[in-house]
Order: sequence, then C-alpha cells, then structure tokens
Amino acid sequence: MMTNRLRFWTEQRQVNVPQLFFQCYKELNITDEEAMMLLHMMNYHEQGNDFPTPAQIATYMHLTAHEITMKLQRLLQHGFLELRQGVDEQGMIYEKYTLYPLWEKICLHYERKEVEQQEQVEKSEESDIFQLFEQEFGRLLSPIEIETIGMWIDQDAHTPALIKEALKEAVIAGKLNLRYIDRILFDWKKKNVKTIQQAKSHSAQFRAGGQSRITVQPAPDASPVEAVPFYNWLEERD
Repeated sequence: MMTNRLRFWTEQRQVNVPQLFFQCYKELNITDEEAMMLLHMMNYHEQGNDFPTPAQIATYMHLTAHEITMKLQRLLQHGFLELRQGVDEQGMIYEKYTLYPLWEKICLHYERKEVEQQEQVEKSEESDIFQLFEQEFGRLLSPIEIETIGMWIDQDAHTPALIKEALKEAVIAGKLNLRYIDRILFDWKKKNVKTIQQAKSHSAQFRAGGQSRITVQPAPDASPVEAVPFYNWLEERD
C-alpha cells in the first residue's frame, strides 16, 4: 500500500514530506495559517521536539499563543494531528504530537487521484476500442456489435487492452468477426488469462503445439509453398 510506503519513506527520510504537503494541503481543507503551523511542527520534530507549546510556535508566526491553541484543537479534531503518550528512560510519561494522521491523509489523497486518473484512462480506452473495431472492419459497427463489445467490458470484465489483443489474433487468423473474437475471449477467461503477456504466451503455445500446417499445391513450374499456420479459436477444446 502507498500508505505503508510513505510511512517507511518518512521514517527513513527518503521522501520530502513538505513538498507533498504543499501540493495538496488546500485540497485537504487546511488553511494557509494551519499549513504554516504544521510546517513549524515538522521542523520542531526534526529538532527532536515532538511537543512544542503554542507559545513556542507563536514566536515564529503572526499569531498569538491562544490562536495557535485553537488551530491545534481544530487540527486534532479533524484528524490531521494526534496526541500520543510515551515513556522516557526514567519511566516518566510524556505527551507528543504525531503527524502520521496527516501523512495518512496525504496518502489517501494521492491514492484517490491515482484511481481517478486510472478511471479516466479506462474510459478513454473503452472509447478507443469501438473506433479500433470500426477501423479494422472498415465500416461503422451495428447496434448489436456495439452491445456485444460493451458486454465484453461490463459483464465479462475484459479489459480494452485484452480485447484489442483478441482482435489482433482474429486479424492474424483472417477471421475478422465478433463470433471468432468472442471465442478467443471465452477461451482466455476459461484459462484465467488476464494480461497481454499471458494472452501472447497462451497464443504462442497453441501455435507451437496445436496447429495444423496446410500445404498449398504449387503450379507445375513453382516451388512448394507452405501456408502460415494459425490456431482455430472456434474449435472446441477441453
């Protein structure tokens, strides 16, 4: 998980947290003053002080200690900060602020953005797949053909990339029709083929071991010509 990675990176000082923070604090509904205060707290943490007082923070800001206290309370209430207890070497209990909740929210923010970007890519790919079929078929798709391709995506959960690979197989075999492509996808799903690499490997295995070679009779003065073998995806196989 990205959350675990960021926590490890921050502990190992392998990521610049303030940079990530600056890029998203507004979207997290953190005010400019609160953001500056959190940066001061990060700085105190770097210096080994995990429980700076409002008065200490106020010395570096145009805010009073009371205003700092109110903002600290809001950050605690909204889950950006957390108060924890620890025990020192003398057995004394002490309190400290931890910024882990803030980092968790930063992680979730970027994870959501990644999901949104991926969804946009998938929508674009879904739109492209229909155009690709029309290009290969040399005509507009019929309503039934559009529905069939849509069912491959929505009901059968085939990715546009895998459908493109099945279309490529049909083109190679010279059998450019949806029934043939549907058979390819059905076979791949039955064999738990989910990635492009798996599909290519699966097809290569069939071509290597499951195809028949067809010899074309040459003209009297011509040399024998051997046809290119292909796998018949319409043929039922166990």
